[in-house]
Parts: sequence; structure tokens; C-alpha cells
Amino acid sequence: MNKLSWTEFDECINSIHNQCKNKKFEGVYGFPRGGLCLAVALSHSLELPLLEEPKNNSLIIDDIYDTGYTLEKIKHIKGSETHVWVSKKKPTWWNSYRYIEDNEWIIFPWESVNAANKDRDLFYKSR
Repeated sequence: MNKLSWTEFDECINSIHNQCKNKKFEGVYGFPRGGLCLAVALSHSLELPLLEEPKNNSLIIDDIYDTGYTLEKIKHIKGSETHVWVSKKKPTWWNSYRYIEDNEWIIFPWESVNAANKDRDLFYKSR
């Protein structure tokens, strides 16, 4: 298991901010749960509204691209740009701050280390 830190969170936010600061987005959307932390931070740093749903010309954020199930649903949204903190697949149409091996389990700073094993087991059982 790989536990990411709040310092790494800040580095990710700064990286996405720098890539997006000169682009004209309507707002920032973050997928619940993990994408929300990132989206709120980017909403503040880019001075954009936090959106309740993804829409055209929006910055779309998630914590991880794992199976692609979540993000594949929104890739058709016009003018949107998608960023994730961690990707377990080589990015094609989305952007990733960090690329990792597919079998590595990530614990984000807002997650409980104690619950990580249970979360991992539930995830793999659902696939």
C-alpha cells in the first residue's frame, strides 16, 4: 500500500493549477468521494465555481483512474478537460499527475489507513 501525503496533495493541486490557469472553464467538478477534495482546492486556487455536475467547458477532477468506469461516462462532454491525481492506466484522453502500477493500492490523505484493507477487499470483490 502506498499512502499519499497532504504535501503531495498540494503538489498535485499546484501542477493542475499551472496547467489550467490560462484556460477558460465554467467551473470545476469533482467526482464524489475522492475527486471532491481535489475539486474544492482547485476551485479556490483557480477562482472557479464548484459545479454540482459535470458540464460543457468544465474542469473535471477525480482522485484516481483505476478501471476507467467512472471517467469513461463523461469523456464526451464538450470543452471539458479531465485530470486525476493517480492513474493506473497510461493516460490517453485524460491527464494524470502520477502514473502507477495497476496492482498498487493507494491510500489518499483523507482516507483511513485502518480501513484501507477493508476498502481494498470490497473494491476487488466488486470487480
